[in-house]
Amino acid sequence: MRQFFLKYKSPILYGVSLAVLLFLVKWLELRFIIIDHSLEIYVGSIAVVFTVLGIWLAQKLTKPKKETIIVEKEVYIESAEFIQDKSQLEKLNLSKREMEVLELIAQGCSNQEIASQLFVSLPTIKTHSSKLFEKLDVNRRTQAVEKAKRLRLIP
Repeated sequence: MRQFFLKYKSPILYGVSLAVLLFLVKWLELRFIIIDHSLEIYVGSIAVVFTVLGIWLAQKLTKPKKETIIVEKEVYIESAEFIQDKSQLEKLNLSKREMEVLELIAQGCSNQEIASQLFVSLPTIKTHSSKLFEKLDVNRRTQAVEKAKRLRLIP
């Protein structure tokens, strides 16, 4: 490598000196351009700054807001032996018929199937269901089953 530099010493020196000279000429030319066209350069730089600012601001304003919601839900592990919580049953004041309806809802039966199994009319089952939902303070059948399992009313 050293022999390469010694062999081509003068062309390398000429090349480096030409590069430095070219850099110096361009730098001086740029200084004269800046002095001659200073107003245009200032206006152009302000335009570039405000364009970049406008693009950045538009991206910030139009970006959809992402919100992370963490939902914690308790998981209840069923033991081998189910023991109904009588205190919760008395506290909610559930009748025997409402408990039967709740158990059939938990089995996945429709209102018509519950009515036929309990030998009552469909409006009666709907009344029992609405009273049950009211007492459990829920709006849907799945919520009623979940809350009843949590309160240990059904297995």
